[in-house]
Amino acid sequence: MKVVMTQANLTLKGGAERVLLKIAQHYDTPIYTAEYDAEGTFPEFKDLDVEVIGKNKAFRLLPYGRAAQGLNYGLSFYGFKITEDYDVINAHIAPSHWIRNKNPGVLWYCHTPLREVWDMYRYRLSLKKGYQKPVYIAGAGAVRFIDQRMAKKAEVILANSENTRSRIVKYFGREDAEVLNGGIEYETYRNDGNDKYFFYPSRFSPNKRQLYAIEAFKRFKKKKKGYKLVLGGALSKDRFYYNYYLKVVDAAKKTGDVQIITDYEEDRYRDLMARATAILYTPINEDYGLIPMEAMSSRKPIIAVNEGGPKETVDNGETGFLVNSEEEMAEKMQYVAEHPSIAKEMGKKGIATVRKKYSWANFFRVFDKKLAKTVKIREEYEK
Repeated sequence: MKVVMTQANLTLKGGAERVLLKIAQHYDTPIYTAEYDAEGTFPEFKDLDVEVIGKNKAFRLLPYGRAAQGLNYGLSFYGFKITEDYDVINAHIAPSHWIRNKNPGVLWYCHTPLREVWDMYRYRLSLKKGYQKPVYIAGAGAVRFIDQRMAKKAEVILANSENTRSRIVKYFGREDAEVLNGGIEYETYRNDGNDKYFFYPSRFSPNKRQLYAIEAFKRFKKKKKGYKLVLGGALSKDRFYYNYYLKVVDAAKKTGDVQIITDYEEDRYRDLMARATAILYTPINEDYGLIPMEAMSSRKPIIAVNEGGPKETVDNGETGFLVNSEEEMAEKMQYVAEHPSIAKEMGKKGIATVRKKYSWANFFRVFDKKLAKTVKIREEYEK
């Protein structure tokens, strides 16, 4: 079958982009996106057929930022008609599933519904200035209206986690959505010992809570000396994210022994994983998150917040720890630092878990069947 893919943007190096890349390579599929930064995302995308669509005129009237991006992404996919022959469309990050408006046969692999207008709406609204709130409220309402229509029209929906599926059911009423965890190339990760630092890799965003990790490390430092915290992740040129990044930089300087890396190649990323004492993970109610599996693939304990995706992937006390506060995270960091043999055993259990549950072979075995199901539904729709 001929598969085409849609993705809101390709501008950063993140977990969703890793999954998208692997699927695109597997099926040798073209990718339609509303924004593409070849230097900002994984270089392997240069070897694929990436086509930028949209560039709506209204988008150009606004300064670059979340409002301009959202307008461009939504209008681009909502109004786009695919002219080439295809059997099935595999949509990824919202609102790329809005492609369903003019094109039947969509399998939406949902990384999460649009968090800014759904589960994080009130949080995002609280960050707006008074004069911005009426516009945000009106805009979010319009997006929710279209989002629900497109989600209901998608022929098949797969969620990357049970956490994401629960949102799909809550906001779209799609009880038929099923869970299919993303895979990981665990063979490419390794363990090169312990260089006495904790590593938290994630793009710089308030959602990812790097400040939480810094506070935990600050508490850890009071009881254990000689360690560092390394924060690594993509940095968006959007002012909203950059302002948050400046807060992280300021907190890092005040805490001390915190290194910040905003860009690195895959080899260095795996090297940072391989030499860490443990991996930290602190996002707000993360949809799924590949980082715990990457930590386990590197035979490292994962210390994650007890919410969202990590609750499904981290076996508390076996492959890592789930914590409920910065203080508890600091305690587990100290425990791992002082018990290397237990950390090593956690690493062994972690890689065994990944091999059993999160291989790409398992993923594509199921994904092939769901693509075929989507094609069948499309054929019946077009009769």
